[in-house]
Amino acid sequence: MSDMPGGVTVALVHGGFADSSSWNGVVGRLQAGGVPVTAVANPLRGLSEDAAYVASALKQLPGRLLVVGHSYGGAVITNAAAQVDSAVGLVYVAGFAPDEGESLMDVEKDSKDSVLVSALKELQYPTAQGTQVEFSIDPAKFHDAFAGDVPEKEAAVMAATQRPFSSLGFSEKSGPPAWKKLPVWSIVPTGDKAAGTDALRSMAQRAKATITEADGSHVIMVSNPQLVTDVIMQALAEVGR
Repeated sequence: MSDMPGGVTVALVHGGFADSSSWNGVVGRLQAGGVPVTAVANPLRGLSEDAAYVASALKQLPGRLLVVGHSYGGAVITNAAAQVDSAVGLVYVAGFAPDEGESLMDVEKDSKDSVLVSALKELQYPTAQGTQVEFSIDPAKFHDAFAGDVPEKEAAVMAATQRPFSSLGFSEKSGPPAWKKLPVWSIVPTGDKAAGTDALRSMAQRAKATITEADGSHVIMVSNPQLVTDVIMQALAEVGR
């Protein structure tokens, strides 16, 4: 592993309605190439809490880090990596890159490509302060809204094993963004109906990212893990110089 560019470890952060297994195809390819990689669990309990958890996890990883976020995980790494001195680059995979003071609701409100809101089911969960709202995706709408290029049987499994995430993930305001001080790469799927291709493209351009647009749905790391791995390797080559 020591012969990899600059000895950089890849840290993968999943998004809402998912878990670290969504990175399996990417992890296997990186490991086959001798790249140190860790998938960090994202609690999905709200942006400030999740960013604090992920920042803590990142600080406990050795060496320099290329931090990769999918979907809502992009908003989490935007906040978390700003707190981690060892972070040397960011990769957004259909990922949100909010600016300071923005929430995901702010980013999504003008998207013409996203249909996610119409696919959500509202649930509740207990907290120390009382009851909080969380969202899941209606299994009947999961394939079309979230995973359109994944075989329907596989999407049905993903729908059954999805992890709901807190409404605080949508509503909490983002802090100072790591993308203002780190090099950025962004994968924008052209068929993203969840985050919305238009919203993703706009955020990537604002972050001055090296952008890769490709056919795919919101879960492009599941449907096309080779493409995602290739972009991560490109980023590794740059930050490892």
